[in-house]
Amino acid sequence: MGREVLKVENLKMWYKTKMGYVRAVDGISFSLKEGESLGIVGESGCGKTSVSMTILRLLPENAEFKEGHIFFDDGNGPIDLVSLPEDEMRKYRWKGISMIFQAAMNSLNPVYRVGDQIVEAMLNHFPEMSIDEAREKVAWLFQLVGLDPKRMDQYPHQYSGGMKQRAIIAMALSCDPKLIIADEPTTALDVIVQDRILKEMKKIQQKLNMAMIYISHDIAVIAEVSDKIAVMYAGKFVEFADSVTIFKKPKHPYTYGLMHAFPSVVGPKTELTTIPGEPPNLLNPPKGCRFAPRCPLATDECWEKEPEYREIEPGHWIACHHPLEAGKEVKFDEK
Repeated sequence: MGREVLKVENLKMWYKTKMGYVRAVDGISFSLKEGESLGIVGESGCGKTSVSMTILRLLPENAEFKEGHIFFDDGNGPIDLVSLPEDEMRKYRWKGISMIFQAAMNSLNPVYRVGDQIVEAMLNHFPEMSIDEAREKVAWLFQLVGLDPKRMDQYPHQYSGGMKQRAIIAMALSCDPKLIIADEPTTALDVIVQDRILKEMKKIQQKLNMAMIYISHDIAVIAEVSDKIAVMYAGKFVEFADSVTIFKKPKHPYTYGLMHAFPSVVGPKTELTTIPGEPPNLLNPPKGCRFAPRCPLATDECWEKEPEYREIEPGHWIACHHPLEAGKEVKFDEK
């Protein structure tokens, strides 16, 4: 691993509404080096996409930075993206940090050839580049993601869903970013195509030595592509560690619940876990631990006092008053 590409410190971004503030991102911290991949997993509504939009500062008008820093280093030294004016921030989008959005295959303009759309993005960031040079690079990118370069001059309706997704990945790579954020990059694709694209993305990441953030509610997808995993709940990280530690030694009851909510194709058959309830309303989150209303292990302390986000062993962080012991099962149906 090389230099630190991204460092997020105590980041808080809230949405201002008529009812009050929605605490979508409420004090998260992490770092990412060249070649590393981080998976952010959690239920819908936990703030995963808000994290990515906050890093890129693609936020609606009612979004407010409350606290924290986003240090990004494209090779010229770290700079705090939070403090940049909008015209400066545009220079870092796509060229420094690019993103594969949810349902990205629907974001292609149907009346323009796919290759032309990628060329346009490149010329905006590299005005000295000729159209021929840009097309040559697009052809190389198509080969990299497993597409026939001859399809550059076709329209989106002539592509299958998997091909569109590969084209979007090629577009995300077109300006040589140091960091790619993939928000549910394989949504709406069947599992066979999903597996191929995830493997392709991992291979490309290793070949180009990029940092990558994967966002998903599917912990199995996250496990396949991530070196580190952050488990997010109600605007906060509740557990953070390398992927092996998360799967072999989960310490937070929520992490345990997510892991046991998906069937495994190996080993003995086990009954799947269902976590009762739903994430809290972030307009008025619980006073103590935000997971307490759904946690079968919650005590009075959990209801009254917010758990400290602390390092329990090197590289393993958790926000829980009662971390799980090794091998301990959690019975959510007893709640």
